[in-house]
Amino acid sequence: MNKFTSTLLFLIVITFANAGFSQEPAKKSKTETLQVKSDTIVNDSIAPIKTLPTKFIKDHKYELGGISVKGLHKFEEQTVRVYTGLTVGQKIKLPGDKLTSAIKKLYDTKQFSDIEVYIAKIDGNTAYLEFDVDELPQLNKVTIQGVKKNKAKDLQKDAELKKGAMVTDNLIVTTKNYFKKKYQEKGFLKTKVLLTTKKDTAITNSVDMLIRIDKGDKVKIKNITFTGNKAFSKKKLRKAMKKTKQALLGRFWKKSKFIDADFKTDLENIVTTYSEKGYRDARIIDHTLSWNPDNTLNLNIKIEEGKKYVFGNISFLGNSKYTDDQLQRILRIEKGDTYNGKVLKDRVTGNGKPDSEDISTLYQDNGYLFSRVIPVETGVNKDSINVEIRIHEDEPTKIKRVTVQGNDKTNDHVIYREIRSNPGYLYSKSAVIRTIREIGQLGFFDAEAITPDIKPNYQDKTVDIGYTVAEKGSSQIELQGGYGGGSFIGTLGLSFNNFSIRNILKKEAYTPLPMGDGQKLSLRLQKSRYYTTSSFSFTEPWLGGKKPQSLSVSIYNSKQFRYDYTTNRVDKNQRLNIIGVTVGLGKRLQWPDNYFTLSQSISYQLYDLKDYPISTFSFSTGTSNNLAYSITFGRNSSGPNPVFPKTGSDISISAKVTFPYSLVNKKDYTNLPDLEKYKWLEYYKTSFKAKWYTALTKDLVVMTNTEFGILGNYNKKLGDSPFERYFVGGDGMATFQLDGRETIGLRGYENGRLSQIDGGTIYNKFQMELRYPITLKPSASIYVLGFLEAGNSYNGFKNFNPFELKRSAGFGIRIFMPAFGMLGIDFANGFDPLPGQTQKSGWQTHFIIGQQF
Repeated sequence: MNKFTSTLLFLIVITFANAGFSQEPAKKSKTETLQVKSDTIVNDSIAPIKTLPTKFIKDHKYELGGISVKGLHKFEEQTVRVYTGLTVGQKIKLPGDKLTSAIKKLYDTKQFSDIEVYIAKIDGNTAYLEFDVDELPQLNKVTIQGVKKNKAKDLQKDAELKKGAMVTDNLIVTTKNYFKKKYQEKGFLKTKVLLTTKKDTAITNSVDMLIRIDKGDKVKIKNITFTGNKAFSKKKLRKAMKKTKQALLGRFWKKSKFIDADFKTDLENIVTTYSEKGYRDARIIDHTLSWNPDNTLNLNIKIEEGKKYVFGNISFLGNSKYTDDQLQRILRIEKGDTYNGKVLKDRVTGNGKPDSEDISTLYQDNGYLFSRVIPVETGVNKDSINVEIRIHEDEPTKIKRVTVQGNDKTNDHVIYREIRSNPGYLYSKSAVIRTIREIGQLGFFDAEAITPDIKPNYQDKTVDIGYTVAEKGSSQIELQGGYGGGSFIGTLGLSFNNFSIRNILKKEAYTPLPMGDGQKLSLRLQKSRYYTTSSFSFTEPWLGGKKPQSLSVSIYNSKQFRYDYTTNRVDKNQRLNIIGVTVGLGKRLQWPDNYFTLSQSISYQLYDLKDYPISTFSFSTGTSNNLAYSITFGRNSSGPNPVFPKTGSDISISAKVTFPYSLVNKKDYTNLPDLEKYKWLEYYKTSFKAKWYTALTKDLVVMTNTEFGILGNYNKKLGDSPFERYFVGGDGMATFQLDGRETIGLRGYENGRLSQIDGGTIYNKFQMELRYPITLKPSASIYVLGFLEAGNSYNGFKNFNPFELKRSAGFGIRIFMPAFGMLGIDFANGFDPLPGQTQKSGWQTHFIIGQQF
């Protein structure tokens, strides 16, 4: 009995009571017995009644004398009284809203299956009520049969069948439907689910649940047939069905299972395919499903194609900001083109992508937030459709207020200086999208969770914009220890990517370190018995705080001692000491557009050798100096997530040069010893690198990359520098080297093995990588990838052949955790042999730490 039935019963009860209980009844009915109780009620708050109640008066207000409750198993009577909301002594109308509300409140607790209310007695102006309730049983034990034990646990968890849950009819029905649907979506269309409950005698008012699942055999689609199709072949229409596929030998990447929801979506895809080719009136007039004796399905789809249309006259109405010609250049649809409703919509109102080129975006990028652009079909002339683009421009909209919330650690000014939609500016949709990218590129926030809240104020033609961010860990730690070369090697590295140097002397700012100003500070120390390396670097991205000009400083020092592997002894009198300093300046440019940057730096390294031979020099005692100027001109529009970019590109051209000492010092380098030749290193070095990111679907992204580099000399007699060379092959990880070499990854080959022993002076590389994210959460971003690569290393232009490439292919996974950086593993197959060998490189495994391809 539901709550409405209970209320109705109460009305019937009081109606009979109004007929007069003081009269002598001819026959005592069941209804009268239910409505009036003359027996003694045992209750602390209600005195025993030995006489029949007086006449009940309908719609009269009584004082509530007491409440008794029957049918309880687990609940206390006082608890139920509290649930009703009624209190002894209050005035209550019978019948009335307060009693109806009390019944509703009991049902709302979802603890009772049936509730009935009776008048226990009437004592003058005092009424006593009795609630008769049926408690819902609680779930104790769940047993799932027909599936594996581990799977049964997962199913119980997914269905939220928890011990103590109230067992209602709705729970039983929804549980059966959930399990049935779950297996039907996996292709088990004939899944049967039997659910029974049994009273548990050991626990009061509880039941055990038994669920039997019979999956049956997986049902495949054997044939998908079409009738009525003339414009498109059956193959073309089957291809339009993205998720509903018929069985095909050898196709493992797409199962031929039938899911009703996917099938309905694919029917819409068929109609969309027709409409994109001018068949605007195409529709599915019937679809049937039939079974085969081998437990497979046939899908039969009947199509009405209709007529093929083309665009007729296209006109614009209401535009004053832009001319018809300007709007036509955005629309890019001409009279006579095949009619395509989707293309018309995308070029008028947008396709939902950040880089959408459409008329609505044109207006919204120039302040017209309240503008409306609507394509309207104005007439059909035989096979052509006339279209009118109706535009309501309204007034330009200015930004009134901009707010940011969610940044607990990062200071406001760090975010506000990246915002492109500032108060007083005209509203721009592109500026909002660009702001999301710039905030995401900082690396301090979850790029997938940055959301703008656009609040238009139509009355004063302004808009408020709020950006919500979610902070993530931005510092990284490197702590390693190991044993190698007869010595323990320890590494400690700390990288703080949101540092605040201005608060370094403030005690209260150490939580545990001064953070929040967007500066980068890195410290690294590595030590063993025979070498020690240490480095320090600091970057201020906004020098002076006014403009996006960066200052970076890094200092490096390495001390190495001669180690005898035969005796395991270290001789500190034989040593190599390297000191390096780099100072750089970077600037964001406004031309050619504001994605461009210009970076410049000056670097100096001093190599001091004392009886310490290395392969780079022919001398073992002496010094060499490397003073160089570097410049990089680049454009980076990739994003919005720096870990997993989906759109944009990252292109750079760079050069690194030293002073041409040999051209001005008038020395003859023909027979000059290396100690004099390399007193001051000289070279020039240029490189080009370009990456493009293209989203094939919402999450599937293809990254293409091309790069090359050249190391040259000023003086043929001096030759190419033994420093700054290219080493191609392997994982691309920069190992501990002393000669400024550049490592170029080419998976499928051993590290550096595609270059000669002392490195190459020219290299090129081409790469295509398909990426798909598993999760992009702030705690850990994980994506899988498959790749094709080709490249090589050459020694001089005489040996350069851009078509002589080493090829490879493979797959891998990347895991980015804020505390540790990028981790990953790749399995790659090298299709070509290493230089000087005839056997193919074959399969190689590469581990990636702290580097992203």
